[in-house]
Amino acid sequence: MIEYRDSHDGIESRQLTGFFVGWPNPPSPETHLRLLNGSDFVVVAVDTGVDRVVGYITALTDGVLMAYISSLEVLPEWQGRGIGSELVRRVLDRLQSLYAIDLLCDDDVLPFYERLGLTRATGALMRRYDYQSGTSRSELASG
Repeated sequence: MIEYRDSHDGIESRQLTGFFVGWPNPPSPETHLRLLNGSDFVVVAVDTGVDRVVGYITALTDGVLMAYISSLEVLPEWQGRGIGSELVRRVLDRLQSLYAIDLLCDDDVLPFYERLGLTRATGALMRRYDYQSGTSRSELASG
């Protein structure tokens, strides 16, 4: 059974295996837990039968006007079951009072987000694959 939680309280790194499929330098489950800890909003989908996180969504916000959906992932073997759609719906509901909710995604998944009410837009990004496995706040502070 899938249980949706509006918090990652009680989630342990051992429950976060299998994510970041295809990433050349994927974050470890421990770094993944830090990612959840550093996010303003988190919704997790947990398979209670095996006590494993099978999907999650995170968002960052200024709490006034803007939010950014920073990540959404569903484990490959759980995709196609509506989990990703439910995660997006839940975070959009939590952010409904904000002016703008943005995200960046690849073209092949844009139709998924459009079905959920988001609109195609133009954006810009920078990717530093050497840092794809994660960095610490102290590394950011020391610049």
